[in-house]
Amino acid sequence: MADIIQLLPDHVANQIAAGEVVQRPASVAKELLENAIDADAKTIKLIVKDAGKTLIQVIDNGKGMTATDARLSFERHATSKIRSAQDLFSLNTKGFRGEALASIAAIAHVELKTKQEQDELGTLIEIEGSEIKNQEVTVTPTGTSLCVKHLFFNIPARRNFLKSNNVELRHIVDEFHRVALAHPDIEFLMYHNGSESFNLPKSNYRQRVVNIFGNKRNEKLVPVEEETEVLKISGFVGKPEFAKRTRTEQFFFVNNRFIKSPYLNHSINSAFEGLMKEGSHPTYFLNLTVDPKSIDINIHPTKTEIKFDDEHTLYAILRSAVKHSLGQFNIAPVLDFDRDRNLDTPYNFENKRASTPTVEVDRSFNPFQAEKIESRSNRLSSSYKKEPTSQWESLYVGLESKGTKTENDFSEVQFESQPETPSLFDDDKQLETKQTTYQLHNKYIISTIKSGMMILDQHRAHQRVLYEGFLKHLTVKEAVSQQLLFPLRLEFSSTEMEILQNLKEDLEHTGFVFSVFKDIIIEITGVPINVPESEVSIILEQLISDVEQEVPDSNFSATDLLAKSMSKSLAIKTGQSISRLEQEHLVNSLFACKEPTVSPTNKVTFITMSVDDFDKKFI
Repeated sequence: MADIIQLLPDHVANQIAAGEVVQRPASVAKELLENAIDADAKTIKLIVKDAGKTLIQVIDNGKGMTATDARLSFERHATSKIRSAQDLFSLNTKGFRGEALASIAAIAHVELKTKQEQDELGTLIEIEGSEIKNQEVTVTPTGTSLCVKHLFFNIPARRNFLKSNNVELRHIVDEFHRVALAHPDIEFLMYHNGSESFNLPKSNYRQRVVNIFGNKRNEKLVPVEEETEVLKISGFVGKPEFAKRTRTEQFFFVNNRFIKSPYLNHSINSAFEGLMKEGSHPTYFLNLTVDPKSIDINIHPTKTEIKFDDEHTLYAILRSAVKHSLGQFNIAPVLDFDRDRNLDTPYNFENKRASTPTVEVDRSFNPFQAEKIESRSNRLSSSYKKEPTSQWESLYVGLESKGTKTENDFSEVQFESQPETPSLFDDDKQLETKQTTYQLHNKYIISTIKSGMMILDQHRAHQRVLYEGFLKHLTVKEAVSQQLLFPLRLEFSSTEMEILQNLKEDLEHTGFVFSVFKDIIIEITGVPINVPESEVSIILEQLISDVEQEVPDSNFSATDLLAKSMSKSLAIKTGQSISRLEQEHLVNSLFACKEPTVSPTNKVTFITMSVDDFDKKFI
């Protein structure tokens, strides 16, 4: 029998490896940026066209490479970072496996220009699908420029799985943020389709956060500093009142490498316990420095997940450090939760003894002897004078009964009562005031029907009513707006602004009126009818969260998502008490909808129970 196992050709092996390393254009941007950092660059430029599908280029002013190193860098498992297996446990660099450039060159057109400082001329290498097309000497500045064009050109099936340009660009921006936050001492620039997206000069960590996420972020940050033998923590957490509905601004860096750790994220959430609203997520930008020998980075192709030797200790230290910072800056409540600072003793009176107040009592006072009041008031000393008061009997002037009854005659007592007015429509009135709906635990509305009883979820039902109303306004494009007395000014990050920019037209069709919509500032002068001003920022944050979680592709309906998001934000919440008239209106509005049985998220809005169902319970 013939042998059936054989070695794969290099170009096929590289394409298989590319499936693990290069998942989308953002993966390429991440690998190239990390290589530039390892080359000790002080200025790094990221140039992107068509969300990375046409071009991804990284230019740095680092050390550069010789002609031999440039050629060898595209071979599999060729790296300058490690020499032996022991080096894997003392890594201080980004890339180390030597698979990134080989994988990228297997599925794209790559052009490399590089030169070292002491050389007069550099090296140009052009590769297409792992095949070197050209290598020559060229004039280029010190450093390295690497262009990746036409990604997945030889794997069309993989290219078809890419999302829309907006989604892919959002992933590239996320990777750019992660690298830029980890290295505030390096200048970063990013360009997309010829326009500058980010210009981040060399700065400290706080300024880097502000430059990326906006100036207003500065007042929302609480510094966290802690140093132990096991772990050193530095960075910032956001104040609880500015917690977001999304997890977009949560960054862990271990030895300047971005990681994802649900376990450590839970420690932050536990430190914020009781300080945030339900459904909100804390913001944090934390740098953790540990011994490289105590972590294992080489467990995930993208190196975003690592293993710690002692996660429990890190959890406890991180939780206590964040709690300490929140308490130190008076963000968290003190141990005496009932303490009121307004009742504290002022410093001027701290050592003074309290004096007993003097009380003067007139023991001869008798309110039932009117004739003695006048004589007694004349005898009071000049130091205590009392204004003459009206006699208590004067309150009852005009209430004397007719006849010759004495003052203390209580033989006949009458009580006030409301007059009873007969109605000609007693039967109709009873029918009119008959209650048909009841609210149970401020969550469900119970309504009687012919066959028995209907139980309606008020939150889901109101979502359905609002959803169909918003969808109609978006389709017809004739929504009514209510003008605000003062313009509402909101600030968002550049990534959030890009999402809102794509939805601006649909937002205007629902009734929003924007007077300013540029950079990171939005100014709103009109909102849809029945939308309170205080809910506007919540609606927009919820909308951004829904867009990011849905990760819409080219077939995605922004109109439908906008209607769902707004209905979810404005619907009656569980626990909210509503009047009987509102209950009846909600029931009637629900059954006027086209799809009353399910909410916009396809969850049941009501159930019914017949009389037979109740009879079975009593058998």
